[in-house]
Amino acid sequence: MVSNLVNAEDLTEAVEQKNGEYALIRDAEIPQLSIYDKPLPCFGCGIGWFSLLLGFVFPLMWYYATILYFGNYYHKDPRERAGLAASAIAALICTIALIITIAILVF
Repeated sequence: MVSNLVNAEDLTEAVEQKNGEYALIRDAEIPQLSIYDKPLPCFGCGIGWFSLLLGFVFPLMWYYATILYFGNYYHKDPRERAGLAASAIAALICTIALIITIAILVF
């Protein structure tokens, strides 16, 4: 017995989904939420975090990520912001350490 709260069309959709097909779930009020369903580049961790990790071997990657951070690259995907900021901080620490090292060696 079908309740008055359940629509007959909803039941047929549920039966169709049971046959092995996937349903695309989207938010009707905010359609932009589905843009974050795709994985981030660079093995799923994003350019910023990838640059941070790769920067320990090749420090120029920190400066590349810093340029992306100050160029507002994270407006394309806000999930990139934390990694790019971490790389910018690493570039700052590397620069300070380099200046101190050069100052000690020269003077």
